[in-house]
Amino acid sequence: MTGLLKAAINGGRTLAEHPGIPVTPEQQALVAAESVSAGAAAIHLHVRGPDGSESLTATDVAAALTAIRAAVPGIPIGVSTGAWIIRDTESRLKAIAGWTLLPDFASVNFHEEGSKQLAELLRTRGVGVEAGLANTRGAEVLVDSGLAARCLRVMFEPQEGDVDTALGMLAQLEARLDGAGIRLPRLLHGVGPTAWPLIDAAIARGYDTRVGFEDTLTLPDGTTAPGNAALVAAARGRIEARGAS
Repeated sequence: MTGLLKAAINGGRTLAEHPGIPVTPEQQALVAAESVSAGAAAIHLHVRGPDGSESLTATDVAAALTAIRAAVPGIPIGVSTGAWIIRDTESRLKAIAGWTLLPDFASVNFHEEGSKQLAELLRTRGVGVEAGLANTRGAEVLVDSGLAARCLRVMFEPQEGDVDTALGMLAQLEARLDGAGIRLPRLLHGVGPTAWPLIDAAIARGYDTRVGFEDTLTLPDGTTAPGNAALVAAARGRIEARGAS
């Protein structure tokens, strides 16, 4: 039975892609509230700086978390730690070590350099680690790290643009974790053309899932979504239609 439905509200997208991309803390807070009202039980965002670019600085993280928590008290809030935000590994670790207000969880892409150190740092600070697995390298690093038992969940996020190929990658990731005896909660999501098919695959498997402007700008019928809340409502409808909760 599908459990968590998470709203991934912005990713690295810009206003040029959709005018509803939430960039400022105030916009993120409003969209978070709308998404929760539509059925989301957690929020994932890419923190932005004053210029709209992705950020890991303590002040920007604190501003986003403060605004969103005031809008959706008690809802878990997670942030991205993607290596592209700060490309130098040591600088990225230093920035995250300097956070003064902590998210409930953070996604760590295990195929990226420094992922093990980053996951360990987050755990020592009491931040839940969402282990992002986009490819088999990420799965190998997670298995070899010995950290899996201390992660919050595994997030399968195959990047292939073709549904069958993405499902093939998912099968490889599942098999590697199953073979290693890793029994963490599992979340599955796609990107672009695979977003809705992989939400359906998550429902069929009883996995957690996510939806939002980070992953897709379109509703299941192919029309442009007016906002994150519409995407969340559509995903919630699919879950309920299949008898999940």
